[in-house]
Amino acid sequence: MAAKSAIKRFDMTGKSALVVGAAGTFGRAAAFALGGAGCRLTVADKGVEAVADDLKADGIDATLVELWPDSGANAEVIVRAAARAHGRLDAVFIALGTNDVTFVEDQSEEGWRKVMDANLDSYWRVCRAAGRQFAAQRPGDDRYKIAVASSTRGKLGHPSGYAAYCASKSGLDGMVRALAGEWGTKNVNINGIGPTVFRSPVSEWMFEENDPGKLVRENMLERIPIGRLGDVDDLMGGLIYLLSPASDFMTGQTIYIDGGYTAI
Repeated sequence: MAAKSAIKRFDMTGKSALVVGAAGTFGRAAAFALGGAGCRLTVADKGVEAVADDLKADGIDATLVELWPDSGANAEVIVRAAARAHGRLDAVFIALGTNDVTFVEDQSEEGWRKVMDANLDSYWRVCRAAGRQFAAQRPGDDRYKIAVASSTRGKLGHPSGYAAYCASKSGLDGMVRALAGEWGTKNVNINGIGPTVFRSPVSEWMFEENDPGKLVRENMLERIPIGRLGDVDDLMGGLIYLLSPASDFMTGQTIYIDGGYTAI
């Protein structure tokens, strides 16, 4: 009986879920995972039409919002559209991000700000809008959930021009902890997922058999106990956990789905 009850806590059937950044590799996979789990889905991003078409071809209907939360107004529009489409909003996943790989003495203020806006400010805007939406809704049977795409670089530094990226992800982890404190008694949980390298158009070169991909990959694998780089599908179990009732007593955490990279 207890086992059956535990499995049911992962059920997201009928939940209204919003994926912001759905055109990216992580966000796209999340949209398919949440749609496949029975969520009523909203996907938001620039150039997200192709994702919506692919979801429909897979039998998953999704409300489409072609916006990036580069302003507070846009973030509010995205969140309200999801709530309006499905009568309420239950869960939000934010998967935005960029990098400007530049040693700090050579980095422009514009490069720094670009990373901070995509990796931290835009998350804050969506979280603020979602918090307002949750506060306006009557509480449901389950707690409202937010998950954000962090990184192992929120915990670890990097020697090759990642100052802005590491700072932005550390800031994101700090925001998660702070909002967990603010929202704990307001029926809202917020957590992060911190992956290491997983296969995507940005990282595809690291999976190649020629240098520099092979050399960089082999150096990384010395730090990954499981012995391989990640795939985006490796992250989906953690995502479902964080957005489902199974995680009702977990908030303010960044979980590292990284093959053990941060463990040694």
